[in-house]
Amino acid sequence: MMDNKYLVEVQNLQQYFPVAGGKLFEKKVVKAVDNVSFGIKRGETLGLVGESGCGKTTTGRTLLRLYEPTSGKIFFDGQDITKVNMLPYRQKMQIVFQDPYASLDPRMTVGDIIGEAIDIHHLAASKKDRQDQIISVLSTVGLNSEHANRYPHEFSGGQRQRVGIARALAVNPQFIVCDEPVSALDVSIQAQVVNMFEKLQEEMGLTYLFIAHDLSIVKHISNRIGVMYLGKMVELADSYELTFHSVHPYTKSLISAIPIADPETSRKSKRIVLEGDVPSPVNPPSGCRFRTRCPYADELCAAQEPEWKEVSTGHYAACHHLDKVN
Repeated sequence: MMDNKYLVEVQNLQQYFPVAGGKLFEKKVVKAVDNVSFGIKRGETLGLVGESGCGKTTTGRTLLRLYEPTSGKIFFDGQDITKVNMLPYRQKMQIVFQDPYASLDPRMTVGDIIGEAIDIHHLAASKKDRQDQIISVLSTVGLNSEHANRYPHEFSGGQRQRVGIARALAVNPQFIVCDEPVSALDVSIQAQVVNMFEKLQEEMGLTYLFIAHDLSIVKHISNRIGVMYLGKMVELADSYELTFHSVHPYTKSLISAIPIADPETSRKSKRIVLEGDVPSPVNPPSGCRFRTRCPYADELCAAQEPEWKEVSTGHYAACHHLDKVN
């Protein structure tokens, strides 16, 4: 049994994917998620940010066991679910995918897409009850009963994403992984969808893992934020604390990239531009993975992996040179 302060917790999660090619008998792997640990409290939103390819989506999917973890433990509501049959937990843990164009079956009507989950978990007492539930969940996400008979191609991107959210809500889950749910949408629609997530959280007591690469959106919706780089968690803190008192050089660079609406402040603010490109996850740098792009890196960073430690209450980071950076 785990500490029940957290609804969802992962410990030392690893997700390695085998890679084709290389020498004979040599096994190469992509270390997509490497030794990541965090917990998500009931009713909170934990944001997960980082650039493309850092492992945040893989973390979310492995947490739901859409990918089987290479090693590590996953807990839900105090129960170890790393090796159990997931069907009972599928009702409690859901996901909203990034691409509303690819995640909905084009041959099914919206009513059937939402109804499928209700059928699998036997949540409807009769056909009428099933129909009522479908219409109710559609109205929750701002769609109406006529939409139930239409197909996904008849909707705009924002509406499709609402259908994806309705599908996740149909089974009345406690926890939702939001996998970059607004990155494929127009900016004007993004705000509507983010506001809807917040409203649903208030009304239904939901817990979210909100994955995105846009820190300004994550900052708005999250209670706490974790920053990932090349499969590792480099910093984790309260949303306000991370935005204004970040300690890791990578986090500082991400925050400096957030656009500022006021031109005066914007001119005074200093943009931290990182050198070079993200290294390959097949062959990551030794020691600290960020060292190839870090202005503070030295021999220690190449020789030894920085330890994950608490910098101040609830604020964690992994860096050898926190004193130099701050």
